[in-house]
Amino acid sequence: MLTKILSVSGKPGLYKLISTSKNMNIVESLADGKRIPIYLSEKAVALSDVSIYTEEEDVPLRKVFAKIKEKEGGKKVAIDKLTQNKDLFAYFAEILPTYDRNRVYASDIKKLIGWYNILIENNIDFEAENNASESTEMQEEKSSTLTNEARNEVNAKHSESSSKKADSKSKKVETQTRSKH
Repeated sequence: MLTKILSVSGKPGLYKLISTSKNMNIVESLADGKRIPIYLSEKAVALSDVSIYTEEEDVPLRKVFAKIKEKEGGKKVAIDKLTQNKDLFAYFAEILPTYDRNRVYASDIKKLIGWYNILIENNIDFEAENNASESTEMQEEKSSTLTNEARNEVNAKHSESSSKKADSKSKKVETQTRSKH
């Protein structure tokens, strides 16, 4: 589901992707449900494309959200905007102990917690992302296989039909030639 949830630069909150066109996307605010256009010149990022720096490798946001959900018991995080930076870093160290302390800032943690709270308020299942994408890939592969099989079947019928027509034409030509002689 995080592939359809966007963060838009310069706009507060999160947005659900409703439709796309050549020059813009239509999104719906998760806060108030208002739909607005997002043009190509505006920077929008799907939450599925966001990850957190760690000392080893980057961790997808979905996994970080799952760890927060586990810690909070599926409830919203009680940290607010007035929380001291040291408290934010201590909380985040409990969630992701190997986060890169040089590249993850307090503002990043505040934004991440705000996003998590918005997702929880809107009952968006960010943990289902992995299973859904695997299922979609399998369906696309199956569809592609079926499409190829159907295409082969159509081609076979077409060539069979073409050869029958060619045989029929040659028989007509033979018949016409015989009747002239």
